[in-house]
Amino acid sequence: MTQQGGSFDKDLIRELAALLDETGLTEIEIEHEGRRIRVARGSGKAGFTAELPDQASREALRASSRTEEFIVHPGTVTSPMVGTAYRSPEPGAPPFVEIGSKVAAGQTLLIIEAMKTMNQIPSPRAGTVIAILIEDGQPVEYGEPLAVIEQR
Repeated sequence: MTQQGGSFDKDLIRELAALLDETGLTEIEIEHEGRRIRVARGSGKAGFTAELPDQASREALRASSRTEEFIVHPGTVTSPMVGTAYRSPEPGAPPFVEIGSKVAAGQTLLIIEAMKTMNQIPSPRAGTVIAILIEDGQPVEYGEPLAVIEQR
């Protein structure tokens, strides 16, 4: 547990960690009275960070990460729902697309299983897949970057 710039209610942190387990979310972040608390689950353990709003170093680190770079890319395809992303139509089958694949508008990029329903995620534009930002079987959240398609 990392703590900076004051103390936080440990019961609140425990409640947020329990909420992660209950909902299946991977991260919760709240801000109150100028302090931000982020509780995230990585490899099965809940983690905690606290920061003051003037900490620029974490933001700079986040901005340099590969996923963050593609969030602002105009060709980023984001998840329209919460669910589990799959890169192929069934286990053992080849993926719908790979990095370098040429895609047409409407072509299936991947599928997201939500509430036992398989939802095809189509390419919004024609182009070349320059990045795939998820792993097969990875849980995804609404708005999470999935892939990047550079227009032809």
